Amino acid sequence: MNKPKVIVTRRWPAAAEARLQESFDVTLNEADVPMSAEQLKDALRQYDAVLPTVTDPIGADVLGAEPLRCKILGNFGVGFNHIDLETAKARGITVTNTPDVLTDCTADIAMTLMLMVARRAGEGEREVRAGRWTGWRPTHLIGAKITGKTLGLIGFGRIARAMAKKAHHGFDMPVIFYDPYPPSDEVCRSLGASRRDSIEAVLREADFVALHCPGSKENRHLINAERLAQMKPGAFLINSARGDVVDNEALIQALKNGTLAGAGLDVFEGEPKLNPGFLELENAVLFPHLGSATAETRLAMGLRVVDNLTAFFAGETPRDKLV
Repeated sequence: MNKPKVIVTRRWPAAAEARLQESFDVTLNEADVPMSAEQLKDALRQYDAVLPTVTDPIGADVLGAEPLRCKILGNFGVGFNHIDLETAKARGITVTNTPDVLTDCTADIAMTLMLMVARRAGEGEREVRAGRWTGWRPTHLIGAKITGKTLGLIGFGRIARAMAKKAHHGFDMPVIFYDPYPPSDEVCRSLGASRRDSIEAVLREADFVALHCPGSKENRHLINAERLAQMKPGAFLINSARGDVVDNEALIQALKNGTLAGAGLDVFEGEPKLNPGFLELENAVLFPHLGSATAETRLAMGLRVVDNLTAFFAGETPRDKLV
């Protein structure tokens, strides 16, 4: 029996690729550059499974490829706002993702961003590397204390709860959050977290606001100029979710005019391109989408995709099926 034909849109860790090749007829993207829309259409025409990442916009046009051979999109990543799920479902294509395995590492990145921007660590490193540091002095690069400050979370899913655990138990931070589907009171108590009835309530009260809501049409520019203006004076914004959850132009203006003390960002609208205004800001820490970028996590993500594919082609329901 012939193995299902599978194409991987970007390179994976070698061990994950090897595991995939044990069970499937695999084509790798050897150049490791993003595929064009036409290349993605060709993939849907020629392969039984296409394994995309966040760099692959798979909208209605791409999913309209004819004749359609693809039966499953095995997404390498937990986020799926780059895939038109409604159109995929209408075309009979199963879509899976990779939850759970990247929770702690993404929460770690959110904590890293918070620590770096509060303590002005990026500015300090740039100063040392440029040879501008003249020695210790009492007024040099004064930052903000983190221990004991209030952390506000927009969204309270897996990653947000992991961040809450680290912040509350590691830094004695009271945690407040907004989520339309909150967990049990027991879970909240274990994380030192209390729910607020609106995003605005969190923004007004928190010293640090971290975004952990999914990217979607509904959440595009969820944090806009009006909401940024409601944040506490001296507050910081952390975004390791999706770039378009924040109006990036409004954020740049808020950072320039001092509405916010700073921002730590792992994601941007239109990435890898980003608004050049960010590059002029000393009070912004900018990461190249590193949330899940550890050897252990990226391998686990690849193996999770393989597990989903294996179940699907065995006639079973993949555990991470979205549609």
